[in-house]
Amino acid sequence: MERRTFLRTAVIGSSAAAFGGTLWRGAAFADPAQPGTGPYGALQAANGNGIQLPSGFSSRIVARSGQTVTGTSYSWHSAPDGGATYADGTGWIYVSNAEVSSGSGGGASAVRFDSSGTVTSAYRILSGTNNNCAGGKTPWNTWLSCEEVTRGYVHETDPWGVKAAVQRPALGRFKHEAAASDPDHGYVYLTEDESDGRFYRFRPTTWGNLASGTLQVLVAGTGTSGPVTWATVPDPDGSPTQTRYQVSGAKVFNGGEGCFYAAGTCWFTTKGDNRVWAYDAGASSLSLAYDDSLVSGGAPLTGVDNVTRSASGDLYVAEDGGNMEICLITPDDTVAPFLRITGQSGSEITGPAFSPDGTRLYFSSQRGTSGSSSGGITYEVKGPFRT
Repeated sequence: MERRTFLRTAVIGSSAAAFGGTLWRGAAFADPAQPGTGPYGALQAANGNGIQLPSGFSSRIVARSGQTVTGTSYSWHSAPDGGATYADGTGWIYVSNAEVSSGSGGGASAVRFDSSGTVTSAYRILSGTNNNCAGGKTPWNTWLSCEEVTRGYVHETDPWGVKAAVQRPALGRFKHEAAASDPDHGYVYLTEDESDGRFYRFRPTTWGNLASGTLQVLVAGTGTSGPVTWATVPDPDGSPTQTRYQVSGAKVFNGGEGCFYAAGTCWFTTKGDNRVWAYDAGASSLSLAYDDSLVSGGAPLTGVDNVTRSASGDLYVAEDGGNMEICLITPDDTVAPFLRITGQSGSEITGPAFSPDGTRLYFSSQRGTSGSSSGGITYEVKGPFRT
């Protein structure tokens, strides 16, 4: 897709129960982030997994689509997409969506690691759903798996695979992409992957229970910054009128993608116009954090998609296409490649998420070297990440 970059942010050295680590705080936007040398230096030659990494980092393959996950009897799903991690005693769990139809194994899976990073089990947490693209982690440790289809559902799933997954129609039925929970103000923000999509927020009747609540859509003028208001979506079911057409004056966003909340700001991307937006939840204001027309010279980051952040406040942005990189944007406004997957130009990078201790980064190449959904590869990168 298209290149994007970030404008200035500031970092605070605090943690939150829902996210942990240092968090990004929106600040007055000044100069756009510019290409430069990242904090880890230049990328080295590709390793045995075909990944170029900075010195001191290593990678391994955790799972391949259609093959048994090493150490388990579970066959990993096709087209791995959005993902997140969860602390599990002294170990952790990584969940991953399957962006394929219900007849091809749509849903989500999980892989469990012990304290040393050894895989101990893998299993299904959601089945029978369609094109589950991204999603979001909740503060109460569930995974919101989002269907990227017309009138798609959000499914709330259990990363441990104990509780049955539950449809959450109150969050609206539309072409969902990502979700981000805001425990500070009691909302879940939602992006919509349509060329004339909208940006939504859902307030549960009771925080921590998504069975009922109010779905709203952002309303603003034609500009790219300033105060905004929200209007209730009359019919979250989206039939016969789709949700994005129900509220006059709802602001149009061209292809919503990744979304995350931290320290009072919800950041989300739109692929159709090469932009990164920042919604200040406290001030109820919107600003344009990036527009690729503001970049001086060529940017190393293209095809922005899923996003995550490290404990240091560095933002890691996965490319859909481009040259198959995960780029990082530092708090001092430098954009640089962190890693590059070679020989997989027909794929995209998906599902970046850090282990709870911040020392390992998980992600997938959705179609691998074959260019097919059955060729997905899920990786782990370990190394001296800034904390």
